[in-house]
Amino acid sequence: MSTASASSVLLPTYARAPIALERGEGAWAITADGTRYLDFGAGIAVNSLGHAHPHLVEALTAQAQRIWHTSNLYTMPEGEKLARRLCEATFAERVFFTNSGAEANECAIKMARKYHAAKGHPERFRVVTFEGAFHGRTLATIAAGGQQKYIDGFGPKVDGFDQVPFDDEAALKAAIGPETAALMIEPIQGEGGLRSVPMRVLKQLRELCDEHGLMLIFDEIQTGVGRTGKFFAYEHSGVAPDIMSIAKGIGGGFPMGACLATEEAASGMTLGTHGTTFGGNPLAMAVGNAVLDVILAQGFLDHVQKTALRLRQSLAQLKDQHPQVIEEIRGEGLMLGLKLKTPNTDFVAQARAAGLLVVAAGDNVVRLLPPLIIGESEVAEAVARLDKAAGAVEAELARPAAE
Repeated sequence: MSTASASSVLLPTYARAPIALERGEGAWAITADGTRYLDFGAGIAVNSLGHAHPHLVEALTAQAQRIWHTSNLYTMPEGEKLARRLCEATFAERVFFTNSGAEANECAIKMARKYHAAKGHPERFRVVTFEGAFHGRTLATIAAGGQQKYIDGFGPKVDGFDQVPFDDEAALKAAIGPETAALMIEPIQGEGGLRSVPMRVLKQLRELCDEHGLMLIFDEIQTGVGRTGKFFAYEHSGVAPDIMSIAKGIGGGFPMGACLATEEAASGMTLGTHGTTFGGNPLAMAVGNAVLDVILAQGFLDHVQKTALRLRQSLAQLKDQHPQVIEEIRGEGLMLGLKLKTPNTDFVAQARAAGLLVVAAGDNVVRLLPPLIIGESEVAEAVARLDKAAGAVEAELARPAAE
């Protein structure tokens, strides 16, 4: 069912798939004509509890009948509650709510710079980032990500970001200077191809920050809120950041993000230094609290870990069955990727034809980002459809030789 139209007035910045999803049930997304897709993209790791989760629907509906927006000029009890719950479950002591991941990263960058400025060192404003990173689409966050395809055409690159190769200790140490304010990294690169940062590297980053008085920023926009089997991915390494950006899964599909920080890291963010009109609005806060009700319930993350192990084992078997197509299995928890030998866009299209939604990423990877609520039946069904997609790609490979 095609939705493309020559008369569309939307900016043509997306190569949209020719399907329109009208409703959803759990891990399934459904078009107006009843076509059902098993959703292993989850809105790019956003629909953490699947589609139309009853607890989220109830929370949003109840709040919508009370009040939608007040602005941050007034106290927001649900926001206070959600912030406290996030702090109690993480390293953080302060929270600032945003509407998106890019805004959460902007807050994190500003916070790191302001920390040093407030201590009498405004010259310390530079942030070291890593090749393959993706931190958002604002002018600052495309500079932080450093990918030229996102920077080209938008004028001079925003100053203040020094990028180093992934897992290059010598380059990292050389990049730290008297103007450096922070190191910023995704524990697992999402857009960059599901590359996991080795635990030894995360520990080294913490040591370097402590040695040089820098802020350590973790971008957990895609890895957070149960996605890797822990509440946040940093828990796997035992290394806590000073500042952390989150979004995507925390809203379960409702637009929201947050910047979490220690008291010390947030010490420069005083009255009037930052703001947002919509961030922390009552609707978002109600949904965020409902998401945590489920994610932090006893046994839920254990379920994610068990399901993830089953999926990874099945993907390993799939790789053995399709060596011409699948090169490597990457990722952690239910944030997995297939590094391919054939174009990932072809695989995504074949998966969609098989009734499975997956997401392309950099480094020729296909991302599998299912709702965290999936079980054995969804894993089995997804693997069967991936098998069908891989078989279709193999058939295309064989076709020229046969002809």
